[in-house]
Order: sequence, then structure tokens, then C-alpha cells
Amino acid sequence: MDRSLLEGDPHSILEAMAICGYCIGADKGLIYIRAEYPLAIHRLQVAIQQAEEYGLLGKDILGTGFNFEIELRYGAGAFVCGEETALIHSMEGKRGEPTFKPPFPAQSGYLGKPTNVNNVETYANIPVIINKGADWFASIGTEKSKGTKVFALAGKINNVGLIEVPMGITLREIIYEIGGGIKGGKKFKAVQTGGPSGGCLTEKHLDTPIDYDSLVAAGSMMGSGGMIVMDEDDCMVAIAKFYLGFTVDESCGKCTPCRVGNRRLLEILTKITDGKGTMEDLEELKNLSAVIKDTALCGLGQTSPNPVLSTINNFWDEYVEHVTEKKCRAGQCKALKKYMIDPAKCKGCTACARACPVSAISGTLKNPHVINQLDCIKCGTCVEKCKFGAITVR
Repeated sequence: MDRSLLEGDPHSILEAMAICGYCIGADKGLIYIRAEYPLAIHRLQVAIQQAEEYGLLGKDILGTGFNFEIELRYGAGAFVCGEETALIHSMEGKRGEPTFKPPFPAQSGYLGKPTNVNNVETYANIPVIINKGADWFASIGTEKSKGTKVFALAGKINNVGLIEVPMGITLREIIYEIGGGIKGGKKFKAVQTGGPSGGCLTEKHLDTPIDYDSLVAAGSMMGSGGMIVMDEDDCMVAIAKFYLGFTVDESCGKCTPCRVGNRRLLEILTKITDGKGTMEDLEELKNLSAVIKDTALCGLGQTSPNPVLSTINNFWDEYVEHVTEKKCRAGQCKALKKYMIDPAKCKGCTACARACPVSAISGTLKNPHVINQLDCIKCGTCVEKCKFGAITVR
């Protein structure tokens, strides 16, 4: 969302930063941007040059005696650098690791100087608020969450892309009216809000108004504004494992709860999706998640267990199925898949046996075939080759 704002209207960000500098008495602004965003970088560079040519940046802006310049600083895409102290360290050329607060950046930030840190979306609101007034902005949204919010709508939904909606709109309105409903007429299962560290909300949350407090109360968060929709074909245990895997990769490794604790969580989830989990593992997931949330150094570690806890709370029966029945109802966990041939439908054409890369299927011509479960690698080739629908996945 921030990249699109920088590409689409970079001048609004520059103007807002200049206003911020004027208000707090700063004469320098820094924009921290991923080096992988070449178009956004180019348009920012052009916009900065244009603003300087028009006297809107630089020395003695509009004859007021106010000086303000803006520089770009490039990051390598580390997720943890979304945390303000890690971001500042990265801009200083140090490792992108968070530090304890206080002191807060407003007291001692970039190069030890008082620093105001805000994100792109916040800045984008400033010029329009000044032009139209605070009362206009406050008339949009809810009592505690004013204005609008940009979301990246993605997943199993007909209309994907960036949307800007007023605070207080419900998940149902976004998914079924703006998003056009679930792809292929499938059943809605969950929506994850807040990016990789957000929680998964279910059908019972569809009428939840989207604001900061309501999402936290439901077990998720606003976060980075991601909104990923899932349908009946998604396995919630595998989803939790996927997002936790991302967090483990992006952890800076500075604090033990995040560095070690999240890896242990991922190991337990992998064990469960491999069909080797126990009920004790489920209790360990809950206990370890709570400890990590309470003891991690920064927001990345403190929110990383959210996908685990929210899926456990809302899809407990799926976790129990994986453990007790060694079954994945969505058929997404490869180790728990079981390919079976229906003898009533099998014509004995041998197409599946000839296509099987590990010769796990046996049988004679024109007689029902059988899959050896011990040899089967669950690649699905047999299902693709069978013309009679005789092979099912359980």
C-alpha cells in the first residue's frame, strides 16, 4: 500500500513531511524505502527535484525562513525494520535490530537526535486534513478510529487489489460487496488481517466493524493493512505454519523468545502437519505462544504467535483432527493425504500405474488397481491421469 502511494502521489508525502518538520522544528527528513522498489524510488527522486525547483523544499521555503531537505535511505527489505528502532539502526548503517524503549525515538532517535517516525499512509492524510479540516476527517470512521484505511485485498476472492474504505466498515461489506465474494462460489472460511503477524477471523466475525480496537478484541490487528481471504480448501494449521515460517525467517535473532521460541513453534506445527503430533503438542503451542507474546523484545516477536493462537481458538477441531485422526480435511497437508482407488470405478486401464513415478500402483489389465500407501509419495499424478474419476484423496 505504501509503495503504491509513493508511486502514485509522492508529492503528498513530501508535503506532509515538510509540514511535520515545520511543526516540530526539524530541518531534515529521511524516507526509508526498500531498494527493491525502483519505480517508487525513481518517482520520489523526481518529486524531490521538482519540489526543490518550485521552492517547496530546500532553503528558505516560500520566503518563510524555514529550511527543510529530504533524503532517501535504502533498506534491504527486512520485515523487522518496520519496527521504528530497527528502522533507525538500519538507516544509521547498523544491523536492523530493535532496542528497548525508553528512550523513545522522539527523545533519542536517528544519530541520537529527537526523531519523529511515521509511516507513509499517515503522512498521506496530512495535506488533505489541512485543506479540508479536522472536522471533515473526524466525520469519517468511528469514534476511536477516524478516517479511512487502505487494505491490500487478496486471496480466494473475486476482486483483488488495493481498496480504501472508511473505518468501521464490516468485513462482510469488504469481502462480499467490494471483493465480489469468494472465488468459484466456494464457502468462506477465514480472513487474515494485519499481515503475517495478524490473526485469522471467521464467519462469526464478518459483521465486526474494522477499527483498531475491534480487530484486537477479535484476536487480530490492523497491522500493515493486509487482508487475505481463505475458503474451504485452506487448512488452517498449514496457514499458521506458513505465516510462522515467514516470521522465523524475518526474525533479527536479537531476543531469545523470538529467535528460539518461534522456531520451536514452527517445529511443533510441522510435526502436526506431518501427522506426528500429539495432544500435548497442542497444549505446548498455546503455552509457548503466550510466553513469546509476553517476553519478546519488539512488535514482530510479540505478535508472531497471533496466527497460531487465532487458528487454535477458531479452528480447534482441525488441530485435533490432525493429531488424533491424522487427517487434513482440506487435503493441504501432503503427509496426511491418502490416495485411494475405488474398485467400482476403476476400469483397469493401467494409465495410473504407468504414470506413477515410484511404481506404487499395482494391478492387471481390465481389473481394479491398488495403491501401496507405503510407497506412495502423494504427487497426485495418478489423479491427473485417471479418466474415470476412480481415484480420490482422503
